[in-house]
Amino acid sequence: MGFAPSSVTQGRANAWRHWLWLVTSATDAAVIMLMVGLVSLAYHLTVYGALRADQITLELAIMLASIFVFINAVQGRYQLANYLSAKGQVASAFSVWNITMVAFVAILFMAKIADHYSRGVVVASYLVGIPVIVLTRSALVASISIASKTGRITSERVFLIGREPDVMSFVQRHQPWNVGYAIVDVAFLRSNDARRINDPAAALASDLASAVVSCRQKQPDSVFIALPWSDQETIDACIGAFMNLPVAIHLTPEKIMDRFERPHIVHTGSLTSLRLTRPPLSAAAVALKRTFDIITAALILVLSAPLLVLVAVAIRLDSPGPVLFRQRRYGFNQQAFRIFKFRTMTTTDDGDVIVQATRNDPRVTRIGRLLRRYNLDELPQLLNVLTGQMSLVGPRPHAVAHDQEFERKIALYARRHNVKPGITGWAQVHGLRGETDTDEKMAKRVAFDHWYIDNWSIWLDIAILLRTALSKKAFMNAR
Repeated sequence: MGFAPSSVTQGRANAWRHWLWLVTSATDAAVIMLMVGLVSLAYHLTVYGALRADQITLELAIMLASIFVFINAVQGRYQLANYLSAKGQVASAFSVWNITMVAFVAILFMAKIADHYSRGVVVASYLVGIPVIVLTRSALVASISIASKTGRITSERVFLIGREPDVMSFVQRHQPWNVGYAIVDVAFLRSNDARRINDPAAALASDLASAVVSCRQKQPDSVFIALPWSDQETIDACIGAFMNLPVAIHLTPEKIMDRFERPHIVHTGSLTSLRLTRPPLSAAAVALKRTFDIITAALILVLSAPLLVLVAVAIRLDSPGPVLFRQRRYGFNQQAFRIFKFRTMTTTDDGDVIVQATRNDPRVTRIGRLLRRYNLDELPQLLNVLTGQMSLVGPRPHAVAHDQEFERKIALYARRHNVKPGITGWAQVHGLRGETDTDEKMAKRVAFDHWYIDNWSIWLDIAILLRTALSKKAFMNAR
């Protein structure tokens, strides 16, 4: 079939697989030690006017490198599978580096040797280490990922068995070589062939006997059974045949699982289930996000109080009508609430039909145009945050009438409501705000909202808030 690699290529790939942990861990250690040494030289040259690298610097470098490598090893980060995708690598490296520094400081405290090392060198090493470690890890992932796709590194040697359409569908959908799998051989089951239908059980037994002989000769790490999960009888027969071989046995995923990024086996007592999705935020994450919202929203509200009063007075003087505008929006789990905004238009629509604001909209007041341009009309939503109806960061809530319209047009649109809506969000800091006069514009905004839900962290919220205040994109397309 052309799946199996040559023996020379296979041997080299296996050699890399067995020694990759040593290469990656040694790279981490060498980079950290070199970085600490250079930081120490630069620090002493800047502060004392002389280059200095002594025994203490070497001790510091060895300690930081050892702790960092140890933590990565304990977490299993040096396994080849962790280097086949860039997803999560930056966050992982940053997290381990933070833990390393905390552990280092704790050791200094417990050993009462805090004065032994230069605080300036330690702090500088930590700060410089963030980009250095992240860049090193990214370079390693890029190199190893390319090597795995070209067959120079193999994470696992795989034997495939199943009916030809199922095997080919699995190979075409997942392209196992892209995750470092080397397909050493394929065995097709032909027990349902019309020409052998007189005795399908005997045909299956014959196919499996041949497959086991071939598998034993090829010595793979794993056997992948490519059959529909509903074909339990044939799957049981395959498992029984390969249980006598020293291999891991896998069932290839059903097509439905391709929709989900992280399906997970869950064991609850004697019950085992395949979890396809989970709540977007854990209980701890919800508590952390809520605490951050309350503290930050209260602080912003206090600091901006003079500005809020000034804006309220300007609105009253500019046009007749209320200072605050309230409109129905969908919140968490599609629970309706009324959002607070500074009134920026001569109308206060909140019915079944709401016309979106457009560029140079005559309904926008003079002061309203200024408020919308700099997002100041959103400030009263801090009250919605404090009452728990909104978060500082999340998918922007739309008018209920618009939500109902787009839910009919865009798949999984309502998934935006799996977290609380926000005053600002991932889509907004990428310039996706203002009028959505086409379904394509809204679909793109929804895609960014879904990405935020799937990748939430408190650091992402902080980054979005900073970009909201400082990035030009956050102010694009204001109406």
